[in-house]
Amino acid sequence: MSLDSARQAFLAEVAELLQSMEDALLALEDDPEDAESLNAVFRAMHTIKGTGGVFGYDSIVDFTHTVETLMDRVRSGQVPLTRPLIATLFECRDHTARLVDTIVAASTPDEPLDPELARAGEALLARLGHSGGAGVSPESASGSAADANAASPSASDTKYLPVVSDLWMITLRFKRDTFRDGIDPLSFLRYLGSLGELVHVTTQLDPEALREDGFDAESCYLEFGLGFRGEVDKPTIAGVFEFADQDCEIRILEPDTAQSKYLDLLAAVPDDQVGWIGDLLLRIGALTQGELDRALETQAAESSDVGEGESETRKRRVGEILVEQGSIKPAVVEQAARTQEAARTRRQEEAHFIRVDAQRLGHLIDLIGELVTSSAAIRVLVKRAGVEDMNEVIDGVEYLVSEIRDNALQLRMVPIGDSLSRFKRVVRDTCRELGKEIELVITGGETELDKTVVEKMIDPLTHLIRNAVDHGIETPEVRRSRGKPAQGRVHINAYHDSGHIVVEIADDGAGLDAERIRAKAEAAGLVKPDDVLTREETLRLIFAPGLSTKEQATNLSGRGVGMDVVRRNIEALRGTVELDSRLGEGTQVTIVLPLTLAIIDGFLVGAGADQYVIPLSQVAECVEMGAASGVKRHGEHYINLRGEVLPFIRLTELFENADPERRAGRRESLVVVRFGHHKMGLVVDTLLGELQTVIKPLGKVFERLRGVAGATILGTGDIALILDVAELAAIAEGQRAVAGRRLAGA
Repeated sequence: MSLDSARQAFLAEVAELLQSMEDALLALEDDPEDAESLNAVFRAMHTIKGTGGVFGYDSIVDFTHTVETLMDRVRSGQVPLTRPLIATLFECRDHTARLVDTIVAASTPDEPLDPELARAGEALLARLGHSGGAGVSPESASGSAADANAASPSASDTKYLPVVSDLWMITLRFKRDTFRDGIDPLSFLRYLGSLGELVHVTTQLDPEALREDGFDAESCYLEFGLGFRGEVDKPTIAGVFEFADQDCEIRILEPDTAQSKYLDLLAAVPDDQVGWIGDLLLRIGALTQGELDRALETQAAESSDVGEGESETRKRRVGEILVEQGSIKPAVVEQAARTQEAARTRRQEEAHFIRVDAQRLGHLIDLIGELVTSSAAIRVLVKRAGVEDMNEVIDGVEYLVSEIRDNALQLRMVPIGDSLSRFKRVVRDTCRELGKEIELVITGGETELDKTVVEKMIDPLTHLIRNAVDHGIETPEVRRSRGKPAQGRVHINAYHDSGHIVVEIADDGAGLDAERIRAKAEAAGLVKPDDVLTREETLRLIFAPGLSTKEQATNLSGRGVGMDVVRRNIEALRGTVELDSRLGEGTQVTIVLPLTLAIIDGFLVGAGADQYVIPLSQVAECVEMGAASGVKRHGEHYINLRGEVLPFIRLTELFENADPERRAGRRESLVVVRFGHHKMGLVVDTLLGELQTVIKPLGKVFERLRGVAGATILGTGDIALILDVAELAAIAEGQRAVAGRRLAGA
């Protein structure tokens, strides 16, 4: 792998880890006791530190190491997880992202860091030390705890040995023949003390043995409880007593610091090396072979005491026995079980999924688009040649091409929920800045659409959600005064509808004041005082460039650029955006987008000398229309269709391409199309039927052309324009009269 490829892989991995950390921090705000989320934050910093070290990114390593250390202490309960600390961790996450972007973009890894960025990192680390107690060294904290516990050790029973978070807790129970076998218990304690520090030593005699046997000077009745501190692992401690393993029972319980290490090791075990729990705990050093053997012996003994048919159902798990015999802490066993289950799940998933480069997938879809065009061309050639025997074969080929097309497009479909979840952070940060309380509710996250559409709709959605939080939702005080709950609500809902995806962003805020919008529009010169606008048309003025109802601009909004950007970006995706609002009740913005931008099912029509494609998902019905069916009024056309008054556009008038050879009195057809909640009609000369069409973008020469979304190549080799129904509707409503005249060539 080249260095550039490795860096790209590093950036992709860091982006996933930081997103995982953000999601975990959001979860911790709701439930600070969520152990899995705590581990996710720790793992993100730990992995970024390790990977950054591989590339020599020392600034990343230094910063993430401090955050990782703090999170380790939070997990072990030494530092409380407070809301201010969570807020600082959010900033640490963002600072890490800036560090990565800056350092990776630098020419060399050791290039000096931008002073302002360095100061920001130092300030964050200082805040971590203040809010999380990170400035207190583990040694001093542990030492004070040890001193406090040493003052009152319980010598009556080893199980009441004081528990200190950084100490190994060891219990030794020697057997009766220990002295007879030449074993000196104190020699093992002296050897153990050479490996570290014996902080606590409590000694007692086995009272039950004394009562049963009476005192025998040659028998050993000693039991020890040890608190040991040292940079060792469990197998090393067990090795101290290896020579006496037949003469004593040993229980070794790891400190919290070792427990954190075990949790990290369990999370890092490759899936192909995850076996049953006993082997897993042996692999990471959390268990000795002797402890495992004792647990297995206990399990076998218990199984032999039950009936043959009940042995499997009543047999206790090894992990449960290990915890009971004091060999390991429950948290480590639980993590081992989770690691085992996660590895099993991932192996099952990996058996069904493979990663595919997005560019290769895009190239495949482009080729399938050309295959669709070639298939249509073959149909035309066969028809011209009059080879009817080929029709059945051609039908089969077109069916297969259609299936290949649909399946290829499905490969690029992703759930929208993964993208919508990022707005939780947007709402959280905005609420903190504005002092508001807002709940974000997301439904329909499983709805799928083309990945390219998802990527391009993030910016418009971000604008809309920030506007809902800034403009729409009132402050808690104002909401209470209006009889509303102090906490506002923003609801994002996604669902499929007729070949489109619909995304609704609704809030229960103050709503839009149509009169105020009208006044602002008149002041900006967007409308004249004598213009007559419906309420819907007035609300849509919000999408006009430069219009804002905010009295004062803020960091979030108020400059009149957000909603204009929303409208343009959505329309660039061949989508529509609608607005509905009630003063004092709230606002809902509805975005309708095509599921894919590559290939669509179309309906081919002829108007004058040209042919046009209407997206089939927007065609409601087709009816015949006589010459006198419409009533012309103020330059616009309307028709009464079964009691419903519909506006319509005659395409030959719009494009000024009427065919002079067309026979007078020939009946026209009305294609009824729908866009959102509205309908309109397109009057055409001929209906040519359905077809699969590949969308080709128009060149820069035609980028200002309105009412046309693109072009396609027909099987005959002719070019047909793909109509933009939403733009045609705007022309029909008179809202884009200037654009309509330019489009018609006036």
